[in-house]
Order: sequence, then structure tokens, then C-alpha cells
Amino acid sequence: MQFLNSPPRFLFFTGKGGVGKTSIACASAIELAEAGKRVLLVSTDPASNVGQVFGIQIGNKITGIPAIANLFALEIDPQAAAQLYRDRIVGPVRGKLPDAVVKGIEEQLSGACTTEIAAFDEFTALLTDDALTAAYDHIIFDTAPTGHTIRLLQLPGAWSGFLEEGKGDASCLGPLAGLEKQRAQYKEAVEALANPERTRLILVARAQASTLREAARTHDELAGIGLSKQNLVINGVLPQSEATQDPLAQAIYAREQKVLSTIPEVLKNLPTDIIQLKPFNLVGLDALHLLLKDQVPVPDPSVSEFMPISLDAPNLSTLVDEIALDGHGLVMTMGKGGVGKTTLAAAVAVELAHRGLAVHLTTSDPAAHINETLNGTMDHLSVSRIDPHAEIERYKQHVMETRGAKLDDAGRKLLEEDLRSPCTEEIAVFQAFSRIIREAGKKFVVMDTAPTGHTLLLLDATGSYHRDIERQMGKTNTHFTTPMMQLQDPKQTKVLLVTLAETTPVLEAANLQTDLRRAGIEPWAWVINNSVAASNPHSPLLRKRAQNELHEIDLVANTYAKRYAVLPLLKDEPVGVEKLLMLSRHQ
Repeated sequence: MQFLNSPPRFLFFTGKGGVGKTSIACASAIELAEAGKRVLLVSTDPASNVGQVFGIQIGNKITGIPAIANLFALEIDPQAAAQLYRDRIVGPVRGKLPDAVVKGIEEQLSGACTTEIAAFDEFTALLTDDALTAAYDHIIFDTAPTGHTIRLLQLPGAWSGFLEEGKGDASCLGPLAGLEKQRAQYKEAVEALANPERTRLILVARAQASTLREAARTHDELAGIGLSKQNLVINGVLPQSEATQDPLAQAIYAREQKVLSTIPEVLKNLPTDIIQLKPFNLVGLDALHLLLKDQVPVPDPSVSEFMPISLDAPNLSTLVDEIALDGHGLVMTMGKGGVGKTTLAAAVAVELAHRGLAVHLTTSDPAAHINETLNGTMDHLSVSRIDPHAEIERYKQHVMETRGAKLDDAGRKLLEEDLRSPCTEEIAVFQAFSRIIREAGKKFVVMDTAPTGHTLLLLDATGSYHRDIERQMGKTNTHFTTPMMQLQDPKQTKVLLVTLAETTPVLEAANLQTDLRRAGIEPWAWVINNSVAASNPHSPLLRKRAQNELHEIDLVANTYAKRYAVLPLLKDEPVGVEKLLMLSRHQ
């Protein structure tokens, strides 16, 4: 594997949920440790399963891996770190500032940005404290800091009092409160990340257009802030030997090879490794030893454990039956990148329109993507795209003309800096969505690429439209509905959480569900996309993969979801109206 050739001291594995970061990081740590290097493996992933992979309890202390000499592991608990971080920031001002201001600060510190910053705060010492890490030749991080986190850290700290005085706008800058004393240490950490002699970033993706696009965006974002030394690992590629086993395997192989031949330009020049799809769950030392090897044992097709699976689960059409009864309303698809939100939104919209119902499908993804998925038009269906760049400029201009008009030059400069924060795009796009939401009183509006629960909390709690309208209308006047109120009303809005039947995507969807509930929004249903188990494959490798999915499907059905549906992995990409209908009705 090229990414392990002459490795520097720090190795960071980054990528979307479910692409295999943890497994590859663990396998890499084993390989280096068995080569005689002393290795510390650190996870900062909120859905970390490093301990599960090794079959031991790790937690927030450096723990030796008994079966592997020279290998030690540490799981930073981002939620616990975030709570300590909040306590450190809010504690000194509680009782000294008005309760409303304290509550505003707490809401600023309630979301994903705080978790990212707190995790970075935890492992900064591992990058900068030589005394703490002198005993290790290599430190491997499962989940690198995102460009989003580093951009936050690079913003000035003077905004803190600025927001406390009520001059700022809703943003994700709250997590930076009180960081001025640590800025020198953070600067040193970012410099370590940007030094190719000390650090190598490994982008992990799958042979799927969506995850490679995400990898390309991550590449650009990190390279733009100086983290240019990157490798690419494409994980889980179906071996050619399986392509002869059945039509599904053949179609998957052809599809993946086509994607690999059209890899995004910015990734083409990166040192690249391809890891073949394995038939087993990547848990335990035996599995980890085989992950980075091309030749692995293939399941015996005669063994009963690998017989075809008959999965009895609801299809998407079953959910649409219930949605259609209302005659109109808002349907939102939510989920992490790469799980298929756009395809699902298009499938729901097509299924509703096919029944003669008026539907508006809207997205903030590039127009070509949604148009390619539909690949045509149909009666009763209209499609629109929100341009995030245009909406950001519109939002910035509005804020500067309203809040900014009351500020002096120094205040305006801070406000402009505030508006360069990463959450500005989500807030701006949500406001554009809000203009479309009104249509849901007369027709179905299906919304792709929805704002996160953290953004919704910020909008509702700190500056937002909902509170302003409530004040303007008065408590005695109940004849008004804001977009936030509509999202919180299950009779008007149905949120579909999209995931894959794999451990990390399911955990991330569960975390998103918790985040949404804090914002007063209850997900209506879960949709498991691209399920091998629902496809009833004949390939021995795919049959074993299907067996592995059953636990995650059961977890969604019986623990997380009030209602759910399972969509199969199809031979052909679900592109075009007819194939989208087939996808939603597959049994």
C-alpha cells in the first residue's frame, strides 16, 4: 500500500461515514506495529468502534492491545469532551450575564461544531506535546480534523464579546469562545498538519461517484488551507473474480470500473491504493490482517450460512402510501454524504407524481445531479435548484444592511468575519428553502440536502426568524406559522433519515436523529438504501455481505425507527423515472 510507504510520524485517515476509515486505520496500525514500530492509534470519531474492532474496551485512556506488541490505542469521546468544553466556557459567565445571553451561548455550543472543536482540542496535545508522545514512532488518527474545523480555528477570537453583546448573527462560531489562550497551541498543531515531513492525510472513499466527489471536495478544502500532502484510498472494490458469479455482481463490477475510469481530476494525481471488497466483517485481528491483502479466502457457496437471503422488509412505496394520504405536505431527506439522499428524494417525488399528485422537487445539489437522476420529465412534477453561492451572497448582504448598519467599522469587520463561518451556507440555504416551504400547503414539496439539526437549533434559538415573528405577532395572536414551526409539526413535515445497512452510517443517522429531536423535530421514518440483503444475490461474497447487513437492519427496525423501508442495491443505477419507480416498489 502506497500510503504506508515511508510513512511520516502522523497519519490521518479521513472520509465520509461508512467508507472504512476505522478498519483501514486499525489495519495500518497493526502493520506498522508488527514491523517493529511503536504505534499509538487515536480515534476522534463520534461513532468510534476501534474497541469493537479489536474486541477490547479502550475508552479515553491509552490502552495496550494485548495481542499486538508495540500497539496502543486511545478513543477520545467527543461528546464527553464537548461537555467539558461547554462547562469550561459557560461556567464563568453563569450568574454574571443575563439568563437569555447564557442560554444563547449554550445553544451556540450545542451542535456538531462544538464536538469537532472539542475533539480537536483533545488531540492538539498529541500533535504538539513531545513529552506526551515521545514514546511513539507513529501516531495514527482515525478521523482527521475537517477543513471546516480548521477554518473555524483560523478565524479571529475577538468575536466572543461581540456576540455576547448581542451584535452578532446566528453562526457556528460559538465553539470558539474562550480559545484565545490556546491559539498559539492550535497554530502549532495546524502547522504540524500542514508539514508533509510530519503528516500524511489519507482520503478514504468508495468506488462510487458520490463518495469520490466528497473526497474531491475534502481534498480542495484541505489543500486550500495548506494540507497538501494527501493520498487516496478507494475501499471496498468488488473483485473481478466475483463478476462471473451472478448478474448483480457483474453489474456492480462494471459500474465501479466505470467510476474509477472517470475519477475527479483533482484526485487523479494523488498516490492511490485500491482495497478489494472483503466478504467478512472487519472485526478481530484475523480480519484486520487480511484487509490490506488482495488475495483473501472466498466463502464456500455450498455452506448453508451463505444461502440466499429472503428479507421481509417494507419497501419505499409502502411509506409513500402513507405520505400520499395527506394530499400535500413537506418531505425532507436527511443523512450524511454518500448515502443516497438525492436518489431517495427523486424516488419519493416520482412515486407521488405517478399517483397524480402535484409535486415540487427541490435541491441545493448541482442541477446536473438531480437532472441526471430524473433523466426526463413527467406530469405533475416540477424541479428547482437552489444556488448556494447566490443564497450566501444574498444572506450576507441582508445581514450587513440590517445588523451591520448599526455597527461601527470595527464591529462591521467582525460581523463580516462571522459571516465567513462554515455554517453561513446552511443558514442561507435554509432561508431559500423557507421560501419554497410555503408551497407545501397546496402540494407536495420534496426537499433534498436539508439543513442539519445544529443549524436548525441556531436558527430557532439565536437570531432567528421564528422568534422575531413570534415577537412581532404577539403571544395572543396564534394565526401564524413560521418555517420552523412547520418543520416541528409532523402533520405538515415528514423527515426521512437515509442510511446504509452498515455500522457507522447507522450510528451517524442515530446521532442526527438525536440532534433533530433537540431541535423539536421528530424523524418520521428511516430508509436503508443500497441494501445487498434486499437484492438476494448469488455471488458468495455478496451473500456473506448480505448476512452482515441483517444486524444493522434489525437495529433500525426495532430500536431506532418508528417506521422504515429498505431499498435494494440494483443491477442498474436508479436513473430515470421508470427505474426510480422500480426502486421504490422493489420486493
